[in-house]
Amino acid sequence: MSATLLPFIGWTFLPNLVTGWIQSIYYGFSIRAGDPKPQPGSPRYVKHRQRILFIVIVAYLLYTIYEVDDQLRRQGNFYESLGVAQDAGDRAIKSGFRRLAAKHHPDKVTASGDRGASGGHFVHLKLAQDTLLNPTQRFAYDRFGPDALNWRHCSTVGDYLFEALVKFGPTYLGAGIMMAILGITGYLQWGRFWRYLFSALLLLLEFYTITRPYWPPFLDNFINPVLLRLTSHPPLLPFQLLVLARKTTLSIFIALSQLGPLFQPTPSTSATSSATGGINPQQLNRIEQITQANEVEATRLLGLDMAPFVGDGHSVGDLKVKLKEWLVQNTIRNDPEVRDAMGKVMGRRRLGAPAGARNIR
Repeated sequence: MSATLLPFIGWTFLPNLVTGWIQSIYYGFSIRAGDPKPQPGSPRYVKHRQRILFIVIVAYLLYTIYEVDDQLRRQGNFYESLGVAQDAGDRAIKSGFRRLAAKHHPDKVTASGDRGASGGHFVHLKLAQDTLLNPTQRFAYDRFGPDALNWRHCSTVGDYLFEALVKFGPTYLGAGIMMAILGITGYLQWGRFWRYLFSALLLLLEFYTITRPYWPPFLDNFINPVLLRLTSHPPLLPFQLLVLARKTTLSIFIALSQLGPLFQPTPSTSATSSATGGINPQQLNRIEQITQANEVEATRLLGLDMAPFVGDGHSVGDLKVKLKEWLVQNTIRNDPEVRDAMGKVMGRRRLGAPAGARNIR
């Protein structure tokens, strides 16, 4: 159980943790020594983090699917235990059991330690044979897995279907109610369409698989032939397909909840960016701090320059007059707008002057 839940528990912290490591390593070899690295919160830093986090989430999604499939392969099934094909008849099943029973029967094993292990394996082989030779139990095993063997009060196909409805129906009903509540309250808005779509497809797949007397055609005619021809993966049973589909859907739901913030910026961030002209608030705070520090330093330097004149009123008055003249001569009169205005005034004066005095400056 812990091995099953471990990949899903990892969704709570692994993507952000791995993203931080990868981003640090990326800055380590992509930025030269001495060059400043993007600071947390800066647009460049956020853009890099979003891209890395997207790759990490997709990679971890693929890993969780692989982990579920690998667990199903390690568990095996009755067909693999007897070494027969999934469409084997009664004769092939009995032949496979006799061949393995001659090897693993406790009476054929001499060592006491191996006898106990061989006895457990022999019981497993006997259970596999009895299950596959019983058409009703074989129907239930193919669609519900080994858990169906514990439904002791079931004796017909209808009994197994009703028991499955009782066991799995509340799960789908609860998931549907939860998604509806989250949609009404405004949570998990991003990817809502895909959540409903995957939920509907999963429900349709499960209903179709467990209610038909034959296997799903796409499993029997497409998925399993591709697995046998192109990979070393054993063919899937219907219950293995359903387990893989359920956990894959759950992983996709979790991935969508983590991908949503990457593609849907919060209103506060957008409002702040528009109000500040696209400048990060941390940058504004930094600029304000630098401006205040420069103002303090300028006041201190001016105080040092005025130190010789402290207490000397005549010198201070003379200094004010000189500064006023300097400002007028070098700052105000050199301003382009001031010079243009003075030129216009002088031009109007020349127009009103006598003819002989117009060229006199």
